[in-house]
Amino acid sequence: MGVRAKSRLKIILDERNISIRKCSEISGVNFETVRKMYNDESKQYQRDTLGALCKALDCEISDLLELVEE
Repeated sequence: MGVRAKSRLKIILDERNISIRKCSEISGVNFETVRKMYNDESKQYQRDTLGALCKALDCEISDLLELVEE
């Protein structure tokens, strides 16, 4: 069994009642990138993307990602 990073973006956006499109607009991150992260479909996370999302959502990287056992 391995460990992988799991996106928590869906939880954050749902709690704040922010749509994927609105998140894309306020962060400047491509809509498709936000959608993939929201649905935990991303294969990798770009540093610039994580930084932009953290700044726009006023959160830490540890709020966006968690480690889970597979």
